[in-house]
Amino acid sequence: MSDINVVPLTDVMLVLLIVFLITIPVVTHRVPVTLPKVAYQPTITKPENVSLSVRGGPGGSCEVYWQLTKVSQKDLLDRAVKKLEDQIKAVGGVQNINEDNMPEAHIRGDVNTPYKCIGATILTMQEAGFQRVGFISQPGPGATPRL
Repeated sequence: MSDINVVPLTDVMLVLLIVFLITIPVVTHRVPVTLPKVAYQPTITKPENVSLSVRGGPGGSCEVYWQLTKVSQKDLLDRAVKKLEDQIKAVGGVQNINEDNMPEAHIRGDVNTPYKCIGATILTMQEAGFQRVGFISQPGPGATPRL
């Protein structure tokens, strides 16, 4: 007999088709998110801004540097509060603080720094009263500044 029975093959193919049709929408289901375009903007450094460097230390500890001075989390909070108080005095009171003269915190985080170190630094600066906390990064090769 030279005839091949294709009914079992067709049944298997239809079952596989139905399985794939059911699982594909589950696999491709995702939350729509608009990702930022990658372009760097040159940093405008003002004298009242605070430059912080964060890196991981030995044994999973965190090292935070205010300019070039290593500080603990408590010292960081104390320095940040004092910086804001000094800025308020310099502009003549809270009523004269605006977005132009409010100091910013710029954080440089080492690529191998654990997130807990950077997150704790951000939280400390926000607790002190800094409303603008940003990250300083190095642009990739061939990147052009956005003006």
